[in-house]
Amino acid sequence: MQFRKWSHPSRDQARFTLSYLTRMLRLTLLAPDNVAAILDGRQGPDVTLALLMEPVPAEWTEQFQSLVAA
Repeated sequence: MQFRKWSHPSRDQARFTLSYLTRMLRLTLLAPDNVAAILDGRQGPDVTLALLMEPVPAEWTEQFQSLVAA
């Protein structure tokens, strides 16, 4: 079995990775009911990935009203 040597990413790559990670981690703050609705296609017509990358309300009820019931 061979292992590849790990190398530290360059500064530019690390920034991109951190930015991407930050945006993706934001999705973990969505309420479980909202995630289920989105996966089932029951979200509002204006709910896009770009919208989900924006800050969402912390209160799950407010999330539902702004994302799924829109």
